[in-house]
Amino acid sequence: MKENSNSTVKISKEYGFFKRLFAFIGPAYLVSVGYMDPGNWATDIAGGSKFGYKLIWVILLSNIMAIIFQSLSAKLGIVTGKDLAQACSSHYNKGINVVLWILCEIAIIATDIAEVLGSAIGLYLVFGIPLIYGVIITGFDTLVLLLINNLGVRKMEAFIVMLIFIIGASFLVEILISKPDFHGIALGFVPSIPNKDALFIGIGIIGATIMPHNLYLHSSLVQTRDIERTNSGIRQAIKFNFIDSIVALNLAFFVNAGILILSAAVFYRSGNYGVDNILQAYKLLQPILGSKLAPILFGIALLAAGQSSTITGTYAGQIVMEGFINLRLQPWVRRLITRILAIIPAVFTILYYGENAAGSLLVLSQVILSLQLAFAIIPLIHFVSSKFLMKNFVITVKTKILSWILAIIIIVLNVKLVIDILSDWINGGASVFLYIPILILCIILGTLLMYIMVEPFVKKVSYRENKSIHEDFAMPDIDEVKAYKKIALALDFSANDKAILSHAVNIANNDSTLILIHVVESVGANIYGANIEDSETMKDEEMLQNYVEALKSIGINNVVTEIGYGKSAAVLSKIVNKNNADIIIFGTHGHRGIYDLLFGTTIDKVRHRVKVPMLIAK
Repeated sequence: MKENSNSTVKISKEYGFFKRLFAFIGPAYLVSVGYMDPGNWATDIAGGSKFGYKLIWVILLSNIMAIIFQSLSAKLGIVTGKDLAQACSSHYNKGINVVLWILCEIAIIATDIAEVLGSAIGLYLVFGIPLIYGVIITGFDTLVLLLINNLGVRKMEAFIVMLIFIIGASFLVEILISKPDFHGIALGFVPSIPNKDALFIGIGIIGATIMPHNLYLHSSLVQTRDIERTNSGIRQAIKFNFIDSIVALNLAFFVNAGILILSAAVFYRSGNYGVDNILQAYKLLQPILGSKLAPILFGIALLAAGQSSTITGTYAGQIVMEGFINLRLQPWVRRLITRILAIIPAVFTILYYGENAAGSLLVLSQVILSLQLAFAIIPLIHFVSSKFLMKNFVITVKTKILSWILAIIIIVLNVKLVIDILSDWINGGASVFLYIPILILCIILGTLLMYIMVEPFVKKVSYRENKSIHEDFAMPDIDEVKAYKKIALALDFSANDKAILSHAVNIANNDSTLILIHVVESVGANIYGANIEDSETMKDEEMLQNYVEALKSIGINNVVTEIGYGKSAAVLSKIVNKNNADIIIFGTHGHRGIYDLLFGTTIDKVRHRVKVPMLIAK
């Protein structure tokens, strides 16, 4: 995505304030959908049903953290022209970068588990599709991604904003129906952690809100704006992106607070304290509220949240893969791999533990995100604090102190969560084969985290230039290309042959030999090969001879013919290699997509089997 979208949104110097602001609006909205994905729903519903309005302050704290860290992420991308993954790659050694990449991929898969389950539950709520089938159907949203990916940056941003509007409008209506206690909501902003369960859910809320991959994503998306690379141009871009972040992320705050308020008003107030998953919430909405509209809106909003988060999660995956390990995959391939890795645990959980376990898996996925968060936040703080990297745009001392306080809060909460979970396992008689490996893993990751935190204080932040995705490019030496002596022509007796023959005649000289090749692909030819003597084969042989006579009439005397039988790609390759051709010329039908699946892609298959240049004549 990055290479294709950098500086694609032009911003004219003639724009007024609001028009310039509108041109910058977009990246934070793409990021914000990750703050209202189905994983947020799970933690918010669990928090509201178990503790009423008491954890609203956690959502507010998470939102403040999100605005600060996303703004820092945007600032890094604008000032340095590098995203967070590239900045890490340029600073840390290869081993640490690989570990950071793996941790980020785990976070993206955890996020995608939430999107899979959320979308599947949405399909069940709206269309009645069983959960297990809904999970499998989500694997086909790759086609949606392909469509959105071809629309361009601004249309994609508009599509995401539309989905956000659907989510927000749905919850606004549901809150009005539920009639919440506004005094209780106000008291919910007073910080309190009632018990261990509240801590677990609170950390899940933080993990669901400040998703680590969103930091990588935001630092890349802001580079889609074509800004002036002057101090004033960069400063203006930072200001407008900060406004973009505040507006978009506050919308996400209202959605998340709305989910928790709805859960508290409906379930906690009615004594249903055990509602900790989306399916339970849906089933109880109608009987408690007495409205058929509420569960329908709930399902529509859930579908919108799942699809919007899926799109941004895919782009984040591309960014971290390119940034950390310099590897680029096609978007649909990247999407498919991540989705399969998310579907497997979702299917296993539903089949083995039942549909009600889906909610627990959603909450767990968000806790995993929170545990990984520090590995993205700490490098980000170091980079934006570096005068070497940020020059005149380095963050202030106050911002630095605040950022570190928030990062330490996240780390302390996560450490306490890990200690509590391990203690419960040990006291509960869990097998040493379960908790010892996890304890060792926690120690290794804790050591890595300490290294990342302390290293820049001991050694100044260095910054070597990232390798390009195209490696270190240098203009290669130009070799002499000798005239083609043997020119192979892949003929199919269609309108394509005109372009093939024209190119061949024009690159041939007096010493060149044209090798006219045609492959008979009939059922008989596939079965009997060269032994076939049907009318099609005889007609094809006659057509080749006509071509020979026509070429000789214009002075091309060195012409030979080759008839092949069976699979076109394999036979063509064999004939080209047998004749030691110097080049092969193809025509193209111009079809793509589904037609490639229906009619095949001969050229693509041949190129893997021959070692000569290929010319596609149109």
